[in-house]
Amino acid sequence: MDSGVVTASSGIENITWNVVGQTYVPKLISPNAFVWHAIIPAETFVPPHIHPTQDEWITVLSGDLEVEFGHDEGNVTTHNATAGDIVRMPMGRSHGIFNRSGAEARCIFGVAPSRKLFDLFQALDGVTDPAELTRLSALHEVDFLPPPPDAQ
Repeated sequence: MDSGVVTASSGIENITWNVVGQTYVPKLISPNAFVWHAIIPAETFVPPHIHPTQDEWITVLSGDLEVEFGHDEGNVTTHNATAGDIVRMPMGRSHGIFNRSGAEARCIFGVAPSRKLFDLFQALDGVTDPAELTRLSALHEVDFLPPPPDAQ
């Protein structure tokens, strides 16, 4: 990781990705951690998935999110997060991220260690086919589960 400042209006090498309808801007990448800014439009979601090799977290900057845990266990719990909250998603635990609030949410996401997630987002930029998203994700150590019937 290089020292310095990544300004609020830019990302690493001016990269911006469109991943499942959300805007991701990478802010920090090293072998130990990967951090990105995300704009999550209203009524969008990241389907339930598992990071078997990474812990993940979200710091909500504005808006509201619902994070569901336990889709793979059949025992789903929903947690609400709003500005200032930090959501902890431990490795190996399924989670899905939903914006059902009717308004945009802005967040800072991070994973540790970074593993293959930066490369996954590079590969997913603009991908809209769910089967291709699932296939590419599995190659990069993220295992998607079927979206719940009430995903929106």
